[in-house]
Amino acid sequence: MSARPHPLAWIALALGLAFLYGPILLLVAYSFNASRLVTVWAGFSTRWYAALLADSALVAAALVTLKVAVASAGLATVLGTLAALALDGRRIPGRALFTGLVYAPMVMPEVITGLSLLLLFVGLGVERGLWTVVIAHATFTLSFVAVVVQARLRTLDRALAEAAADLGAAPAAVFATVTLPLIAPAVVAGFLLAFTLSMDDLVIASFVSGPGATTLPMRLYSQVRLGVTPEINAISTLLIGTVSLAVLAASLLTARRGAR
Repeated sequence: MSARPHPLAWIALALGLAFLYGPILLLVAYSFNASRLVTVWAGFSTRWYAALLADSALVAAALVTLKVAVASAGLATVLGTLAALALDGRRIPGRALFTGLVYAPMVMPEVITGLSLLLLFVGLGVERGLWTVVIAHATFTLSFVAVVVQARLRTLDRALAEAAADLGAAPAAVFATVTLPLIAPAVVAGFLLAFTLSMDDLVIASFVSGPGATTLPMRLYSQVRLGVTPEINAISTLLIGTVSLAVLAASLLTARRGAR
């Protein structure tokens, strides 16, 4: 018979959730405020969401962010999946070292990552712009993809791939028809996770961006320094919704993979 949680546990849980999500819910609520004063409630209104369409700077930054997130997540998914396949279950020399190098960006401070990538681009004479942000975000997020895919590979029934190889399938055919379909949910979950991290990044993008490559977090940060406006609350709410949907989709794919 399982013991019922103590009432203090529920209180602690409620306080923790309020501390984490209270400010976010307050921001979402005030994005529907009819008043231009962000701290004075004057009734429900969606006027600020309509006003976003007239703010060309925010719209342009949002489009740049989507382009960067999709491109960097796609690149990180390919590289992270290949890294997970290379490091999974193979006795290669220095496997532990390579595994640590792949996972290092997960624990490395973003300031260090951004500065090192900036020095790399400057040293190579690469002009900073949209593609430098894409490369930087892919470098930062591919380790998360590798973790998700490698976790799936550890539970994979290798007898299926071995049976396909015994039947005469080439390695490429085995991967395309057996391995890839089995790890597809993890690959998609890794893509969504990389997409979410790219959408949210401010520090690394600030180091490697250039003219015409201002992302939405960078634009919001620069505008907030001059004061919070209802338009910022509205675009922040849309950003929260996009990230939440991506995280929810990744969680559902992971849960379905575990159930199977």
